[in-house]
Amino acid sequence: MSASSFLLKNQQTLQKTLQQILPPSEVSLPVQIQLTENHLLIAEQEKAPGFTDIELVVFADLSVENLSTMLAKMSFTSCLLTDINHRVEKTSYRFSIQLSNEQAYVDLKTVISDYAQAQAFEAALLKQAPALDTPGLLLMDMDSTTIEIECIDEIAKLAGVGEQVSEVTELAMQGKLDFAESLRARVATLKDAPQSILAQVGDNLPLMPGLVTLVTELHAKQWKVAVASGGFTYFTEILKEQLNLDATQANVLEIIDGKLTGKVVGDITDAQVKADTLLALAEQFNIEHPQTVAMGDGANDLTMMAASHLGVAYKAKPIVRQKAQSSINYSGLDCLLHWLR
Repeated sequence: MSASSFLLKNQQTLQKTLQQILPPSEVSLPVQIQLTENHLLIAEQEKAPGFTDIELVVFADLSVENLSTMLAKMSFTSCLLTDINHRVEKTSYRFSIQLSNEQAYVDLKTVISDYAQAQAFEAALLKQAPALDTPGLLLMDMDSTTIEIECIDEIAKLAGVGEQVSEVTELAMQGKLDFAESLRARVATLKDAPQSILAQVGDNLPLMPGLVTLVTELHAKQWKVAVASGGFTYFTEILKEQLNLDATQANVLEIIDGKLTGKVVGDITDAQVKADTLLALAEQFNIEHPQTVAMGDGANDLTMMAASHLGVAYKAKPIVRQKAQSSINYSGLDCLLHWLR
């Protein structure tokens, strides 16, 4: 591929995608991208100067307009295309970014996240992303992350207290209520409900798009995959069997004489327990910290994300997107495969 210049005032140019201006089959990496007031300049490099551990990752269908706008918002005049990955029928582009300090990374991560969210595309600014080809650990939340429902809300509907419980669940996920206290309050409303309602929910757990692909691909690369949930072991055990998960952590509903007692047995799996689970599993499976990933959607997942090397907010509440290291907002869970190096 020879050097190219794209006029940014031209509407046809702005609508082109990365795949159109940088066809994977024609690119010899690395490629320098330079932004001027009116042009996007592209030229292959003999060397790869300026490689850093900060990468901007986007997909092949990103438009020139969005790429140039992102660079402008980050006040960058140049970056380096260092890798193009083809994974699970998608293609992603990884750009090496030069940053002066840690605060610059934090600030720009927010800029990228906000712009991608506003324009409805996926993008991540990643620091020393874990490597897909090196064994690692992924710990995920269950409700509204690996499955499309909140199990306690579905149980509550069958028990006739659905609206009452779902309102509390939403407040807890937003971080507006203490999780353990809110869980006990919700479970208490289920007192005397028949045990059979658990099976009604568990027999048809709707898996989140991309979950099976993600777990399959990670296992093929010798990764460990686990679930830590503020929900219940009845459902995490179903997922463990379906997906061949390496471990699960969740709460135990007390059941006596075929009925729910409205109580949880033992300690609550709260935010700190989730984080402790990640660290314990990493030690158990001999996974180095830079190879740990945590993914969730609610405030109860933030401590777990912070304990991991890469925390990913998945179709998450605003407070979680704001505080997580990266996010996935529109794609299936298998998008994570592209955030990994």
